[in-house]
Amino acid sequence: MDAEALPQRPAGGRRSKTQDARPSKVAKNGFSGNERAQLNERPDDLPEYRSGAEHDQDFEYLDHTADVQLHAWGATLSEALANTGLAMYNYMTPLSGLTINASLDRIFEAEGHDMQSLVFNFLDELLFIFSTEFFTCKELKVIELDQANWKIKGQGRGDIFDRQRHESGTEVKAITYSAMQINEKEGDAELFVIVDI
Repeated sequence: MDAEALPQRPAGGRRSKTQDARPSKVAKNGFSGNERAQLNERPDDLPEYRSGAEHDQDFEYLDHTADVQLHAWGATLSEALANTGLAMYNYMTPLSGLTINASLDRIFEAEGHDMQSLVFNFLDELLFIFSTEFFTCKELKVIELDQANWKIKGQGRGDIFDRQRHESGTEVKAITYSAMQINEKEGDAELFVIVDI
């Protein structure tokens, strides 16, 4: 599968003065873009978010106003958590462009006071390590999930992000609690987490 570039936000988040404003599209149903957005319909010209992973991943990206929602799943909550972390990394740089550096094996630990804070703190720790050390996971697994004491321990393997060798995706600025969902039942778990881009 060929990797496809992830969508980029223009510098400063605004259209440059030299760019012409796009004419308003009127959809087949007669609504303009703003009216359609009010009806929660997907505008025709939004970018498609695609996984740059070289094999099937258990995550996807859902549109959210000015942000993106990560949706990941797995047979267990541990798998869903790991896949949420991989979804975040893949949004910042396609996983297909990463190699695993055998000398780089990282342990990530986080604590919380409930499941939402544990998910938030785990993803925040992954983002912090990316932002400070540029470490990017190609493989991630949760090796301990203590729901009685709200602790998590993960192990990641990957490489140091380098603009000369790796494709840049869209920067994730922060993890949010907004509309966070954690769904778990026997043999199936899924997470929805909105990240600020």
